[in-house]
Amino acid sequence: MIPDRSSNVITRHRGGMIYAYVPGSSGLGTLEPVAVFHPRPGDEMVDSAVWPDLERVVYTTLNSVVCLTSAGDLVWASDFEPRSDEPYGHRPGCALSGDGRSVWVYRPDVMAGRGGADQWVVHDAGSGAVLARWELETAGHGAFQYVHPVDGSVYLNVGEGQDGSVILRAAAGAAGEPEFVTYPWSDRCLIDLAPDGQQFMTVDHGQADVAFHRHPSGDVLFTLTVEAFGYEPDDAFVEWSGGYLTADLAVITLGGETEDEEEWFRYHLVDVRTGTVGSDITVGVTSPYGLVPLGDGSWLTSDPGGNPVRGSRELSAAVPPHSGD
Repeated sequence: MIPDRSSNVITRHRGGMIYAYVPGSSGLGTLEPVAVFHPRPGDEMVDSAVWPDLERVVYTTLNSVVCLTSAGDLVWASDFEPRSDEPYGHRPGCALSGDGRSVWVYRPDVMAGRGGADQWVVHDAGSGAVLARWELETAGHGAFQYVHPVDGSVYLNVGEGQDGSVILRAAAGAAGEPEFVTYPWSDRCLIDLAPDGQQFMTVDHGQADVAFHRHPSGDVLFTLTVEAFGYEPDDAFVEWSGGYLTADLAVITLGGETEDEEEWFRYHLVDVRTGTVGSDITVGVTSPYGLVPLGDGSWLTSDPGGNPVRGSRELSAAVPPHSGD
């Protein structure tokens, strides 16, 4: 559940339909859908994105990317050829550019059995025409895409299972064509971009630490190990979740097991201006991935029916210190 801050619209898939929500359009509590989209008959959605005006939706299936109007009329569609008969292990993703003019599609073609390279493809949002295509040196199961809130560049985090995680970035070049960059890590997972666009957050694939990087260079601003939160490495690890609560405050998730082999997790605050570890916060969720910070001081969880719920807390100017267990 990754919020698309470029459009401030999030989606949920339930009962064969796509529900769109705008967290900032109402107060706290359970969100009501602002639009409902009906995919083509037989399409099983993997990922989706909705335009800010709620007039169109784009979604991926295992074998295609499709754009429809709010009335259900087909705008365009593009099939992934050849068609894959692999039902598992590959999840194509889509994201809408910040200006709404292009659709970015990640194709895990290696796992789908289509060839020797995954693809990152940019489509014209109006016609579906391919504007750019990049063959990746990855064999991913799926990926998350993050649209930069200021300059519109797009980050891609490809998950390769036990082989690690690759982070890439695309930005407009001097000639207007996208320029693609691969960051020099194969062992870091991109978690979130700061809402002011100044930095981004990653977690070690082995879950030993969390790091904060300068945008766009990727230079490490500071790193926090498990010990910085008051835990021993043998007793805890950093979850691949959390994110920026505000531009100055991040939520880091620590997890582990008790002596009785019961799993636990806690959300900790970090002042990203200073690298100071703050207090932990309690949120009523059952999974370490159940809280998604929105960057405006609030977060999303889900109710038992799968509806998004917006929560918040009073943020003081100073972050109180945390003492480890």
